[in-house]
Amino acid sequence: MKISVLAIGELLADVITENYVSSLSEARTFRLYQGGSPANVCANLNWMGTHAVMVGCIGEDGIGHNILESIKEIGLDDVYISRSKIYPTSIVMVGRSKSTPDFVAYRMADAQIGPIDKALVENSAILHSGAFALSRNPAQRNILHALQLAVDMGKMVSIDWNFTQVLWQDDGKETFKKVCEKRPLLKMSLDDVERFIGRSVLIQEALDFLSTLTTTVTCLTCGENGVWFRDNVDAVWKFQPAVPVSNVIDTTGAGDAFWSGFLNAYLQHRPTAACINDGLNMAAKKIQKLGPLYIA
Repeated sequence: MKISVLAIGELLADVITENYVSSLSEARTFRLYQGGSPANVCANLNWMGTHAVMVGCIGEDGIGHNILESIKEIGLDDVYISRSKIYPTSIVMVGRSKSTPDFVAYRMADAQIGPIDKALVENSAILHSGAFALSRNPAQRNILHALQLAVDMGKMVSIDWNFTQVLWQDDGKETFKKVCEKRPLLKMSLDDVERFIGRSVLIQEALDFLSTLTTTVTCLTCGENGVWFRDNVDAVWKFQPAVPVSNVIDTTGAGDAFWSGFLNAYLQHRPTAACINDGLNMAAKKIQKLGPLYIA
């Protein structure tokens, strides 16, 4: 079967506080969920009926087993999930929040992604990854190689540049340049832009920065303040407001839900504005529940 989206990157445990906190220093009790941005996108797409496959690495441990059971329950294939006997499963501690959550990442097995099978790339329509996965070797080296293979084969590349400096051993700029050379579908949040360039910015400043990039589609997500986007058809920035939500439960994974809706519509060759609209609707569904979008 042809693969619509091949998601390469972190599959890990999101350990989320049971109560709302402004900082993890306030945290007392947690609940474990399957997490990782590419894994969330992959799971969301399959939940929507689009065939997506995950490539990642977890530890040969209890938490890794828990995660594997979780993805199997929702019908995800674990064939391309490797198990490390040396590195334990990666964990991200997250503060439950109605805005941008506080988090701490404990990077271990997720960065141990090996070479990606060329035939797997060839059988996929879109390759998707993100800044988290690209921040460490050997994953960075092998993902970049797979992305270049995809471009050479005429495939589309999708990148969520969910940048956080503490995860990187350099400033990430050279890797970002290599990614943008592949003319990707690119998503960044306003928070991502600020963390990447190292200062607070107004939306217009973020748009000016993103306007310098060579992409197929660029999306700037601004939480409750909607999404700015442009494509290479007319290179004009457009805006769509966020879907009104009366009861925000948890924002963790909202960006992944947005991008899942976007990619699902993009694969149907719908106009960019329609892809954005579907993404916003998926994000609205996610923030009204705790935990992954696809779990009832």
